[in-house]
Parts: sequence; structure tokens; C-alpha cells
Amino acid sequence: MTYEPAPEPSPWVRVAKVVSVIGLVVVAGVAIVGGGSYLGRWVGSTFSSDDPAGAPSVVPGLDVTVEIPAGSTAEDIGAILAAQGVVRSALEFEVAVRNNEAASRLQAGTYGLETLMDPSEVVAVLVVGPVADTYRVTVIEGLRVSEILTRLSEVSGRPYAEFEQALLEGEVDTSLREMPAEPGLADWEGLLFPDTYEFTRSASPASILQRLASTMEQRVDSIDWSVLEASGFSPYDGLIIASLIETEVLLDDERPTVSSVVHNRLALGMKLDIDATVLYALGTRDISQFDNEVDSPYNTYLVNGLPPTPIAGPGRASLEAAAAPADTEFLFYVLSDLEGHHAFAATIEEHNANVARAREEGVLP
Repeated sequence: MTYEPAPEPSPWVRVAKVVSVIGLVVVAGVAIVGGGSYLGRWVGSTFSSDDPAGAPSVVPGLDVTVEIPAGSTAEDIGAILAAQGVVRSALEFEVAVRNNEAASRLQAGTYGLETLMDPSEVVAVLVVGPVADTYRVTVIEGLRVSEILTRLSEVSGRPYAEFEQALLEGEVDTSLREMPAEPGLADWEGLLFPDTYEFTRSASPASILQRLASTMEQRVDSIDWSVLEASGFSPYDGLIIASLIETEVLLDDERPTVSSVVHNRLALGMKLDIDATVLYALGTRDISQFDNEVDSPYNTYLVNGLPPTPIAGPGRASLEAAAAPADTEFLFYVLSDLEGHHAFAATIEEHNANVARAREEGVLP
């Protein structure tokens, strides 16, 4: 068998082959460039100068407040961070996002960051989300409602009038008593629980006060009032008694004993003769202005029974003492030393002797 040499391809065939090869090279090049554009940008960023001519240098460790808008992509966020000097380049941040697979977990909000942070640290912060700007406020036991509002206003920076408005215009509610159609501040007396609270700076006066009111509801509901209710009183009456104890007693171990005096006097139909109610009626805490003849439903030297509302915000110890008084026959007490102790008596003769002793020792004027 003989073989004949293959005929030479025509010029058109040779041209077609060249074109097809060029096409494959172009397609491959496009794929390489497209797939490697991110790598190319990273390489360019990595090997470019950290301090290009004319660009201002960034001092590390300076505080920066950064706002990340909702809907921002990792690339958007990188640009924001780089513009504010938090990272050296947007690309560094994008690489950190990819390495941590965090693209879908970055959260919008306002952040307190620093200049030239490690990009991975920034990613970690943005994944956790912005920390709310909060503050703490302590409301101590025994404050009147107006004093509580003053304290909340001072710490929160919100006007006193906004807190007052929230109480008087029905923005706050309580289950502990039925409010009149047009309540006054006195109607809210004793209904705001004294404690230490934490609030965000954006919290409204109404939400702040509702927290205090709801906490008092919880504290009152957690106490067994059966002894008081058996005597014909309500838990709200217990709250009034607790406020009397709070304003009269300094030492916790004396609260149940003072409570027994209040209960014993109520049971006998005696006037309570509590100095703190007179000062409340006078709108003062200055004992030098004491006047037990003042005409007021809060003056327990003139009016039988409990005052119409609490006279201060009682704490847990006073609430418990009001619900569970000590078992005594005491009807009187008087301050016996400057540390806050009291002398108790079952008869007026014993009480007068205790008063005379307190005066001799300079405890009473």
C-alpha cells in the first residue's frame, strides 16, 4: 500500500485555526482577570506604600465614632472604615470579612472604634453589633415622688417636666391602685420602687418610670399580705404602712417592731402620731418646721387611720415588715441615740420616761 502525502491546508483553514486559538486565550484571560481581580486589588494594596506621597499619615489608637448605615455591604463598610482611618485600606477589611465568613453577619449602627485597628478585630466588633449607650441611676429608699423625678432628670439629662407629664397624663400605669381621672403627683407616691436601674440614653421618661412602677408591682405581688388582709387592710394599705416605716426607721432590725406599733395602734383605733406624716403634709423635711396642728389628711396627729397615700418610696425590708410585724404590745417609740436606735414602750408612762431620757442625753431637743 502506498501513502500519498496529505494536501497542504488552504490559507483560510490556517486563519480559522489561529483565530480559534486567540479566542481561547482571550476567554481564559478574561476568566483569570475576572476571578483574580480581588486578588489583584489585594496584592496592589499590600505592596503599595502605606504612606503615599501627599497623603496624611494616620495616628493609631485615636477614638473614632463610625456610623454604618443599614444595608451596607462589606465593600461599603470597608470604604467607610478606610476613609475614617480605622483600617489601612478597604481591601484589608474585605479580606478579613472573607476569612471570617462574616459578610452576612455585619451589623449596622454606631460604633466607637479606634484608628488603625486590626481588620479582624473590627470584623468581630461589627458581628457582635453596636453596644447601646447606657447609664445607671440609683433611686434610694424613702424619696418622695418629686425627689425621684428630680433624681431621674439629673442623671438622664431629660427635663423634669417630661417625667412629671408622663405620670400625670396616663403614660405610665400601675395595678396597685386605681388612679383618679386627673391624678396629681401625690397619687403616684410610693408606687416607684427604689433600686439601681440601667437605661439606654434613648429611653423615654415614660419607659423609665414604667420600669420603676412595674418593679414595685412585682415586689408587692411577691409578698404575703395575708396577715394584713385578715385585719381588713389591702396590699395598697400595706404599701402605705411600709412608707411610714421607711421614713421613720434607719435600722433594718427595728422595722418589724415599728410595724407592730403601727398595727397595734390601728387595731385599737388610736391616732398614729407619726412625725414623718406631718413633715410630708408641710412639704418639708426640716424638723424645725414641725407643726402637728397643720390641717391635712396626712397629719396623723389629727386624723385617725392611715394617710390617703404612701409618703415615700419604701424598699423591700419595709414592705416585708409591713406585711409581717413583730408580735409586741408596744404602742410608742422614740429615738434613743444618734445611731438611729429607738426605745419602745407599751404604756404612756414608759414612753414619757424614754422621752425624758432622750432629752437628758441630748438625743432630742
